[in-house]
Amino acid sequence: MPVGVTLAVVGAGNRGTRHAAWALAHPERASVVAVAEPRAVRRERFAAAHGLDAGAVVDDWRTLAARGRVADAVLICTLDREHLEPVLAFAAIGYHIMLEKPMALTEEECRRIVAAVEEAGVILSVGHVLRYTPYTRALKDVLDSGRVGDVLSVQHLEPVGFWHQAHSFVRGNWRREDEATSMLMAKSCHDLDWLQYVLGRPPVRVSSFGRLSHFRPELKPAGAADRCLDCAVEDTCPYSAAREYGDRLAGGRHGWPLNVVVDEFTPDALERALREGPYGRCVYACDNDVVDHQVVAMEFDSGATATFTMTAFTESADRQTRIFGTRGELRGDGRELRLYDFLTRTEEVIGLGSEGSMDASGGHGGGDAGLMDAFVSAVATGDPGLVKSGPRESLTSHLTVLAAERARRGSAVVHIRT
Repeated sequence: MPVGVTLAVVGAGNRGTRHAAWALAHPERASVVAVAEPRAVRRERFAAAHGLDAGAVVDDWRTLAARGRVADAVLICTLDREHLEPVLAFAAIGYHIMLEKPMALTEEECRRIVAAVEEAGVILSVGHVLRYTPYTRALKDVLDSGRVGDVLSVQHLEPVGFWHQAHSFVRGNWRREDEATSMLMAKSCHDLDWLQYVLGRPPVRVSSFGRLSHFRPELKPAGAADRCLDCAVEDTCPYSAAREYGDRLAGGRHGWPLNVVVDEFTPDALERALREGPYGRCVYACDNDVVDHQVVAMEFDSGATATFTMTAFTESADRQTRIFGTRGELRGDGRELRLYDFLTRTEEVIGLGSEGSMDASGGHGGGDAGLMDAFVSAVATGDPGLVKSGPRESLTSHLTVLAAERARRGSAVVHIRT
C-alpha cells in the first residue's frame, strides 16, 4: 500500500530519477505510484527501483493524465520546452506540482503556468534547489541579522566548469537555443533566482554581455577529427570525450554525466555511443550556439547592485559570492562563509560541513533533498508557505532572465516588468 504523500513522475531522466529517489530514502513520508517516460530502458529501470507494476507505467504523460488523479502530486521533469502542457493538464485535474526548472521559456508560458495553478488552487514548487541548501539558509540568516548592515553590492560567480560546458552545452541537450533555451535560462536561472531570494527583493533593471567565443569550428586544432575516437590530437585536448567518459566507466562512476551518454555501463556500449552519438563529437565540430561566458549587471529597488558571471572556463567548483554591506563583507563558496566585521576588524568563519557538491551529481549541496522535503511537507499539510520557490517568486526570477537576454541581444538596459 502507498504510504504518505503519493507521487506520479513525468520524465524519468536524471532529474526525475533523483527527485523521486527522495521517496525511497523517506518511505514513511512519500511513495511513487506511477511514472510516464518515453524511453523504455529508463522507464523499466525506474519502475523496478520503485516497485511499480505494469499498470502504473506508461510511455506518455497524456496517458497518465487521462486516468484522472491517481496521486496527490506529480513531479514534472520533462525537457525544458515540454513543461507547459503537462502543467496545465495536471493542474486542472487537481495535482499538486513540483516542476523542474526552468518553469517555461517565454513570459507568456510562465504567466500561463502561474495562472493555471492559482486558478486550480494547487501547490506549485519550481525546482530552484539553491534556495533549499543549508548553505543558503546560513547565508540568508547572516544577511537578515543585519551583521553586514545594508547590502550595497554583490559579486556572484557560477564556475560552470570546462567539462560540464562541453558535456551539456556543447555536445548535449542544451547546446542550441532553438532546441532548448538560452544558456542563462538553462543553467543560470538558478543564480538570478538565488540572488533575489537571499537579498529579499527582485531587481528592477538589468544589462548583460556575453557570447560564444571558444567552442567554434574555426578554432578546431590542426589535425583534429570530427570525433574523439578518430582524433590524432585527442591526447592533447582537455575536452576529450574518450578520456572523460572512459575514465568514469573504468572507475565505476556510473552517475551523471556518464549515465546520460549510455544506458549500459560497458566498454562496448560506451564505444558505440562515442562513435555514433552526440557525446563523442569534437567540441569544435558541433552544432552548438549557446554562449560560453556571460555577465549580467542588476540594480535593485533599494539602489543595491549585483553582478553575475557565468563562465565555462573554470575547474569544477562551487558557486562563489561576495556581498558588500555598510557594516561588513560576507564571502561564501558553497561550503563556508567568511564574515568580516568593519567595527571589530575581525573575521568569523562559519563552517557548514559537507552536504555534497553544488552540482547535479552532488545533489546541489543538499538542495535537491531540501526541495523535496519542503514540497512533500507542503502537500501533506496543505501549507504552500512551506515552499520557498512558489509560482510568484519563480515568475519574477524568470522575468529577470528573459530581460537579461533581451538586454544582451539588444545592447540595452532593460527594465523588468513583473
